[in-house]
Amino acid sequence: MIERFAERLADWQKRHGRHDLPWQQHGPYETWISEIMLQQTQVQVVIPYFNRFVASFPSEEVLAAAPIDDVLAHWAGLGYYSRARNLHRAAQVIMQEHQGSLPNDLDALIALPGIGRSTAGAIVSLGFGARGVIQDGNVRR
Repeated sequence: MIERFAERLADWQKRHGRHDLPWQQHGPYETWISEIMLQQTQVQVVIPYFNRFVASFPSEEVLAAAPIDDVLAHWAGLGYYSRARNLHRAAQVIMQEHQGSLPNDLDALIALPGIGRSTAGAIVSLGFGARGVIQDGNVRR
């Protein structure tokens, strides 16, 4: 029964959901960046920040090597600067401990700075195309 509901929900999203967001046609890195930016921030606010951020920091390697002041400058105006600091630190951990690639394992993702269960689920499901649970704050309301 739950499996059928999940299939129907996924089918509905394919037909009626948004398909125009810049992070939807990319991989796990872009999913990660967008999920962090979207925490406590509206989609229409995030889009231009996301585009500028990934243009300047197109990979885990580039983000990890960037001075933190550059990362924070690209974040200026989004607020909640700990998100940017955690992204930067997590990129460094990814370079040191995960051969430069975002891990596709839920527990390994949760171990990274700034990534909780819901964000990890989004990265696994949306970024890697695997099964993962995402609980959006809007669902709880």
